[in-house]
Amino acid sequence: MKIAVSSTGQTIESNVADVFGRCPYFIIAEIKDGKIENNETIKNVSVDQTSGAGISAAQLLAEKNVNVVIASNVGPRAQDVLKQFNIDIISGFGTVKESLQKFIASNFKTN
Repeated sequence: MKIAVSSTGQTIESNVADVFGRCPYFIIAEIKDGKIENNETIKNVSVDQTSGAGISAAQLLAEKNVNVVIASNVGPRAQDVLKQFNIDIISGFGTVKESLQKFIASNFKTN
């Protein structure tokens, strides 16, 4: 499973960005067996677009085969695009790592 988190910085210690379409970075984490296996940071090239930033960002994440997006706020047009690609949207706050751990804890059973 791949999870993209809108981020203010380039590491999982960065904060979840307040906005989806205009966040500076996305941290894409691969989750396997309830653990973060690895992650990559991609620059959000849509951040400076005059319009349609959320749509472009959603398309970028679809191309990366993301299954879930964690963000503080996703605009309605970006939500529509994410839904078209069957990408779930989860609210996230705090650091990227904290949001990922919360998602894992609520979606994976640990023994």
